[in-house]
Amino acid sequence: MNIGITCDLRDDYLALGFGEEETAEFDRTDTAQAIEEALHRLGHRTERIGNVWNLAALLAAGRSWDLVFNFAEGISGFGREAQVPALLEAYGIPYTFSDPLVLSLTLHKGMTKRVIRDAGLLTPDFVVIQSPRDLAGLDLPFPLFAKPVAEGTGKGVDGASKIVDQKSLEPIVLDLLSRFNQPVLVETFLPGREFTVGITGTGDQARAVATMEIILNREAEPEVYSYLNKEECEDRVVYRLVEDPEARQAEALALASYRVLGARDAGRVDIRSDAFGRPNFIEINPLAGLHPAHSDLPILSTLAGLEFVDLIKAVITSAQTRIKGDSAGRIRSAVELMSRRDRGADALSSMAA
Repeated sequence: MNIGITCDLRDDYLALGFGEEETAEFDRTDTAQAIEEALHRLGHRTERIGNVWNLAALLAAGRSWDLVFNFAEGISGFGREAQVPALLEAYGIPYTFSDPLVLSLTLHKGMTKRVIRDAGLLTPDFVVIQSPRDLAGLDLPFPLFAKPVAEGTGKGVDGASKIVDQKSLEPIVLDLLSRFNQPVLVETFLPGREFTVGITGTGDQARAVATMEIILNREAEPEVYSYLNKEECEDRVVYRLVEDPEARQAEALALASYRVLGARDAGRVDIRSDAFGRPNFIEINPLAGLHPAHSDLPILSTLAGLEFVDLIKAVITSAQTRIKGDSAGRIRSAVELMSRRDRGADALSSMAA
């Protein structure tokens, strides 16, 4: 297959003047290189498209691909992860990972938790703080945990994210509202074990790759899988595959959450246990990081004996399976027909002139 690759590379945005924290979710160049190499090993041709602006220009110029391997995060707004998939759907081009609805929903942690709660799955009690006025109505027992409602990679999470009393609640929430210009999720702090579950496949075909426990060592910021702990995970974090009864409960919850939310091809679900050892849904990442040695999904896959090329193969296989018989080909034909008509009309206009 001829596979296009859409991505947001951190170096590109740093060169444009964006800051380190702003670009924390974006990928390193060697991530894109590793994915390209894996796709080549699987016998595919690749073209690195880049970000949504590059994609829009290429689509307008009439370019197309058999499949797009999409791991573009986007730069702004709750719908930023959905921008590339929405464009590709408009042009009838199939792509990997979740659709615009799922990516927009799951980027907003509060909306995601409402769906999870409505499905009867365990998740900590929470409040979404839209403005300082909302603090007056907050009625949750301490300790609490606060983070931006639509960020990843631990952005906005540090040692102060665990809030132990009323006195520290307001300054921490106000700081997050100001720094990230978005609502803040405040939820019950869970003191138990922390897991992340890697999943491949779609719907009934979705399967857990493995469940990995996240263990913070002495050098780490305590109790929270923070931005700094993630950035320096090699020195601060111990990752361990687990299969005990609590871990199996976490895995079952992760799979149920992945299916309820409609994630596709591959992703990662974060789980944390309460004081009674009951796993709770924390959040889902349907566009999980894919650096072979630094991102949680490839790390746990490697620990489980799944090589990086096999993880990429699982994503491609899932995408190929689910796109059979969909309307992408018909849409693409319509787009090509309209393009030919437009070119013909332009040619006639030129002749008349």
